[in-house]
Amino acid sequence: MDAKQTKECSYLALSTEETRRLGCLVGVHAQPGDLVTLRGDLGAGKTTFVQGMAEGLGVEELVTSPSFTLIHEHPGRVRLYHLDLYRLGPQELPDIGIDDVMGAQAVLAVEWSERLPPSLSGEALEVELAFVPGEDESRRIILRARGPRGRRLLEAVAEAGSAGVSPASGGEPVC
Repeated sequence: MDAKQTKECSYLALSTEETRRLGCLVGVHAQPGDLVTLRGDLGAGKTTFVQGMAEGLGVEELVTSPSFTLIHEHPGRVRLYHLDLYRLGPQELPDIGIDDVMGAQAVLAVEWSERLPPSLSGEALEVELAFVPGEDESRRIILRARGPRGRRLLEAVAEAGSAGVSPASGGEPVC
């Protein structure tokens, strides 16, 4: 299927390094105002994916999970805000300054994005990470576009290739 018609791409990352490389590809193509939402079980690779995004955005500092600080800000080619909403409910989001971060000229990566209200997550590239049964390091990663911004980012990633990540189909990325 032509990437211009793509709404979803599926990848199989065989290692944490492949997860990071796919994140890097997203970061290379991300622009200020892009929202990348991440979902997956604990340990599925959300922070690893964001570490790759940070590399693609030119962030030079160490990127760790903001589980307890909730928001990390990283300067780079484009500023990256990395949010972890695991410990929060929707009613607590205004207290952490979510509106300010959402309106910033930056790329936002939001772990546990299912906690974002629909009004804040309309246009995004959704990243869903899942364990592959019987494989310690392998992850199935699905990229989904929501809205024009998400579609632009997904198309750029699909056109650029899998960056060393094994497409789920065993050939080209499944898009």
